Amino acid sequence: MSHDDAAPDAAPDDAPDDAPGGTPVGVPDGEEIAAFWELARGRAGLGRLAAVVGTGARASLPPPAWALGDTAEEADAQLARVLARTRTAMTTALWELADADVAPPERGDLSIVVDGRGHPRALIRTTAVRQVRFADVDAEHAAAEGEGDGSLEAWRARYAGRLAQAAAVAGRVLDDDTSVVLEQFEVRFPTRPAAAPAVREPALS
Repeated sequence: MSHDDAAPDAAPDDAPDDAPGGTPVGVPDGEEIAAFWELARGRAGLGRLAAVVGTGARASLPPPAWALGDTAEEADAQLARVLARTRTAMTTALWELADADVAPPERGDLSIVVDGRGHPRALIRTTAVRQVRFADVDAEHAAAEGEGDGSLEAWRARYAGRLAQAAAVAGRVLDDDTSVVLEQFEVRFPTRPAAAPAVREPALS
C-alpha cells in the first residue's frame, strides 16, 4: 500500500480517540470497499489490465484502502486534489515502509483512496516508482504533488517538517541522505476529473 501521510486500514479498536489538529479519519468498511471495487474495476475497464491485476480469486480481492492524511480534514483536502487530477504523485520515506512491514510500491499497483469518513472515493494505479535521496527530489516530482505553489521549495518545506516529525517519533533522523520513495499514479475511477478545489485567497488586513 501507500505512502505519504497515508492512514492505513485499521480495526475499529485501533482507531485513535483523537487526531492531532483535527478529526480522526474514519475506518473503512469492508463491505463498502468491496462494493466500490466491483463498481470501479468494471467502470475503469480493468478487464483490459489482466496482466496487472491478474485473474480469478486475486482479481476479486479489493486492493488496499487508505486515506491521504492523518486527519479527516486533510484526507478530504488531498482527495479533492486527487479527484481533480491536480495531485498525481506522493512521497514516502523508505524507513516508514520498512517500519510498517509494507513492501515498496511497484508499477501497476492499485489502491483505493478513502475520504475523511472512510468512504471509498477513488481507485488509483501506480504508474512509476523510483527511490532517491531526500536531497535529490526534483522539481518535476514536486510539481506533480502540487504542494503550495507547486515549487520544489514548497515541497521541501512541507516534507521536511512532516518527515522530521515522523522520524523523531520513530527515533530516526531526517537528513539529505534519507531514502525516499517517489510514486506517480493515475486515477482509474472516477473516469472523469472533478472540479479543482477552490484556492483560498489570503485575508486582507
